[in-house]
Amino acid sequence: MTVKIVTDSTSYIPDFLLHQFEISVVSQNVVDEGQCERELDIDEEKFYEKLAIRKDLPSSSQPSVDEFHEVFENHIKNGDDIVGVFVSSEMSGTYETALMVKNILLEKYPEANIELIDSRVNIMQLGFATIAAARAAKAGKDIPGVVDAIQKNLNRSRILFVPETLEYLKRGGRIGTAKALIGSVLQIKPILTVKDGKTGVFSNARTKKRALEKMMNEFYENIKEHGLGDVIIHHIHCEKQARSIADKIGEKIDRAVGLAPIGPVAGLHVGPGTIGIAYYTKEELK
Repeated sequence: MTVKIVTDSTSYIPDFLLHQFEISVVSQNVVDEGQCERELDIDEEKFYEKLAIRKDLPSSSQPSVDEFHEVFENHIKNGDDIVGVFVSSEMSGTYETALMVKNILLEKYPEANIELIDSRVNIMQLGFATIAAARAAKAGKDIPGVVDAIQKNLNRSRILFVPETLEYLKRGGRIGTAKALIGSVLQIKPILTVKDGKTGVFSNARTKKRALEKMMNEFYENIKEHGLGDVIIHHIHCEKQARSIADKIGEKIDRAVGLAPIGPVAGLHVGPGTIGIAYYTKEELK
């Protein structure tokens, strides 16, 4: 009996890693003009081009009960155990929906083993924890061993990002209105992170260039003290700038640094032009 890993689409794990580690993904959804579309089915280029010129914002919704049910049940029918790793419950109802589906399936399959993790993070901080789970599962670990790998990775990981504007976070309710107003009035560029399951301010700078420099310097200091496990650069519809930063970091640390575009669900809450860095260290950060 093997352990199969399930995550949601806001982990934004590159496709080649999903295939390599056989990770199943349930899709978050975008709701726009009364239509609900799976994030994984959306053309990102067209989505962000439209988002940049419109005044209203689409909304997002968690994966459907039916999609969770299908993915979980397929693994159960194959005789596999399941570990699900999902976006912070402070940001989405995904974890609660997964838990509900788990309880429904346990009535039908009482012998099934399903462990669900509220990661309290998002984007590739969630992605790295999911990959750690998949590596442990591939190495033959049981559910407790896989869960331990997830927790150890979360204790060594961080996400930092610099939005082009705070307007999307403000309008989407993902950061306090007061902080958004202060940023717009004083032209402060915040470096954001995820703290206690929510988006919060890590530091501030006067310009985006300086904010990106401070973000990279924090990464360099962290890996100097704690070692580097892995790193990836996030971006929202600004690949050229993200590639420049990835190349700069790559030269500094003497290794290739990949890109992970952020899809529509997280993207509509943060906005085009956002650059971020997700990484984990060899030793615990917290």
